Amino acid sequence: MQNLISTPKKYSELPTAEKMAIIKAWLEEHKAVDVAEIDLAGQGAFTDALLVVSATSVRHAQSLADGVSALCHEQNYEYLRMEGYNTGQWILVDCNDIVVNIFQQSVRDLYQLENLWGAAAAALNKEPRA
Repeated sequence: MQNLISTPKKYSELPTAEKMAIIKAWLEEHKAVDVAEIDLAGQGAFTDALLVVSATSVRHAQSLADGVSALCHEQNYEYLRMEGYNTGQWILVDCNDIVVNIFQQSVRDLYQLENLWGAAAAALNKEPRA
């Protein structure tokens, strides 16, 4: 009889909703402004969920992005990449099943991701007319 040794999983298998709650709580604790979550699970989107937050300055945005990256490392959440860090106007932190968008308020007002993805989610969930 051969011993089957289970190899440890590379990343945490915590459900997306629980990871989202942990990341959201961390962001709120570190003074992210107007935290919004958008559920995209089962909609064929590039991710299962979006977190959209505002920062009060470029330095604050970079600090939030660094913190989310560190949190992913500590909690063994998958972390793919970060975009927009140097300018700090819109920093995207890609955690595969959750994408965190950290905006300066003026840029957030311009792109209105909550409206864009909220409308897309509503259209995908709409029942076809008979």
